[in-house]
Amino acid sequence: MSQAFVKESDEQWLHDIQPTLNALIVYLTRENNGIRVYEQKNFVDKDGKEIHVMSNGLSYAKDDNKWYVV
Repeated sequence: MSQAFVKESDEQWLHDIQPTLNALIVYLTRENNGIRVYEQKNFVDKDGKEIHVMSNGLSYAKDDNKWYVV
């Protein structure tokens, strides 16, 4: 069977990936049909959260070691 077919149970969600920047990049690149997504900049917001601005136009942060879109 071709790898092009992914079982629904193999689907991974943003909050399921490891809380590392590399894991985020791998996940976002896979979700972007293999087109590399990279970090454009990062900063700490007024609440002390580290925000990662990515090349896909979205910003991401971690809460309780889980990624989310800012």
